[in-house]
Amino acid sequence: MRLEYFQMVDRVVELGPDSISVASTVPMESPVFEGHFPGHPILPGVLMVETMAQTGGWLLLALNGLTRMPFLSKVGEAKFRGFVTPGAELTVGAKLVHDGSGYAVVEARIESAGKRVADAEITYRVMPFPAPELEQMMRDTARRIGLPGQA
Repeated sequence: MRLEYFQMVDRVVELGPDSISVASTVPMESPVFEGHFPGHPILPGVLMVETMAQTGGWLLLALNGLTRMPFLSKVGEAKFRGFVTPGAELTVGAKLVHDGSGYAVVEARIESAGKRVADAEITYRVMPFPAPELEQMMRDTARRIGLPGQA
């Protein structure tokens, strides 16, 4: 996980027909933790939402064969159930609940040490890549994180 670059997914663990599971390790040190919170560093909730959104985005990219880009459109029913501290090993999952009319919805969750720490319903606008550079970067990242079937 590279917080400062919003690279929240380290590797894909499993990809199913309508779900994905990824692993991420929260870095031990990051400028984010200097202000959130001094002496008691925890991963900000907004970055937990971003991690869930990226996980669902990778699911949609895989289901579309990396031909369409999901853009965050809405976050609903987000709940934070625990703290995530530096060094935590996260398992992040997303399951497709709707896909159609240019929009997709996933239910996402984060677990740490076997306990659920966050979940949300996330909506995306799914559309053609707006720039070839973005498409290439997503393909390169798909290879780096081990998205199955993406060469």
